[in-house]
Amino acid sequence: MDLQLIWFILLGVLLSGYAVLDGFDLGVGALHLFAKGDQQRRLMINSIGPVWDGNEVWLVTGGGALFAAFPDVYATLASGFYLAVFLLIFSLIFRAIAIEFRSKQPWAFWRQSWDVAFCVASILSAFLFGVVIGNLIWGIPLGADREFQGTFWGLLHPYALLTGLTVLSVCMMHGAIYIVMKTEGEFHAMARGWVKNTIIFFVIMYGILTMATLLYAPHMVEKLKACPLLFLVPVLNLLSIANVPREIHHKRDFLAFLSSSAAIVLLMFLFGLGIFPNLVLSNPNPQLSLTIYNASSSIKTLQTMLTIAMIGMPLVLAYTISIYFIFRGKVKLDEHSY
Repeated sequence: MDLQLIWFILLGVLLSGYAVLDGFDLGVGALHLFAKGDQQRRLMINSIGPVWDGNEVWLVTGGGALFAAFPDVYATLASGFYLAVFLLIFSLIFRAIAIEFRSKQPWAFWRQSWDVAFCVASILSAFLFGVVIGNLIWGIPLGADREFQGTFWGLLHPYALLTGLTVLSVCMMHGAIYIVMKTEGEFHAMARGWVKNTIIFFVIMYGILTMATLLYAPHMVEKLKACPLLFLVPVLNLLSIANVPREIHHKRDFLAFLSSSAAIVLLMFLFGLGIFPNLVLSNPNPQLSLTIYNASSSIKTLQTMLTIAMIGMPLVLAYTISIYFIFRGKVKLDEHSY
């Protein structure tokens, strides 16, 4: 394999890791206001409290990899999606502030305000991630200088909004399963109902998005048509989704979480497969698209960064595994809790 392809795969691995790990973080936040009372909301925040910042390391690493391996893509997205990226970063920062500040005071108004901020910021973050993905699938107007030629409002077309809602729905499903896995008692029983409702929400959105993609973005299935063996990927994806309610019914919560994680990874694989070799599709002028070849760094840079990645990625993975191992089990509230 050439270095550009290797870096495309590595970037996909990093972003898939982020989608799985921070996906349930965002889902927990999106469901936050459904919890009843301060005790349940504290349980939700403390379920992600020890891990949320480590999860976002995968996004930072993915952004760094994009900057180093495909700088033209990084520049185009950062400038063209400037307002969307700013709102996304603002939402992620505000989530962190809400987690840290919420329990600093006992006043009901104080905590309720931060609860709303945490929920809204989580919903907005997941939705904006989906909008970005939707535009990468649909394509954006690029000039001959590889600069974005559109406007912020032009990015909010129906397909992008539909993708945003779909990403939000899968995060909510993933987060609901995580809450079930990490809680017990009355709250645990209530959260099981959330799983059922979020699965329905996700399946509806996924079905609508699939039909819209087949009709309006047929280039996303060209690889599947060219290589019928790849049809196994969407089949496995559907089986993973279908296995979630089965495992929840049998109260195998961890297996349900693994199935949900597998579904997200396979969705990311389908996304990468559909856009390859493009990283930013130019619409309506596909010949101006940024690909892994015309937008990459020099071979020397890719070689150097690959060496660094081979050292750094195992460290990130080891840190992630150790944190989840240390904080395994059900959530318990004590004097050190949020």
